[in-house]
Amino acid sequence: MGSVAATVEPLRVEYEQGDRFRIAIRQHTVRVDQPQSDGGEDTAPTPTELFIASLASCVAFYARRFLTRHGHSAEGLAVTSEVEYATHPYRVAGISLKVEVQEVLPAELQASLLTVVSHCTVHNSLRQPPQVSISLAG
Repeated sequence: MGSVAATVEPLRVEYEQGDRFRIAIRQHTVRVDQPQSDGGEDTAPTPTELFIASLASCVAFYARRFLTRHGHSAEGLAVTSEVEYATHPYRVAGISLKVEVQEVLPAELQASLLTVVSHCTVHNSLRQPPQVSISLAG
């Protein structure tokens, strides 16, 4: 599948009940479910919400590192998202992220910050989608 910069431990998704699944990521556990309006119990975010959260939190991580590296506070740093869905096939069609920084940054630093966060790992993966293969175990 091309060159690999780092090997990551595989994660495992296991069925719990209804539309709820448990995701084991290293020593962490994350759950997904569906809203009640879609037949779930709404006990956790949906997989699509985690997808969007993954992008937004990656941008936030890169922003925090940038701010710290340039001697600025990360207090008040936040990233919010707006999502647009397409129906044929049903998918995320657009994601708009807004990076909120409490401190006023000079214009040149704002441009640099946007450049850096636009190249976070998750965003890079969306720009150059990974090869995905799905098979049955066994």
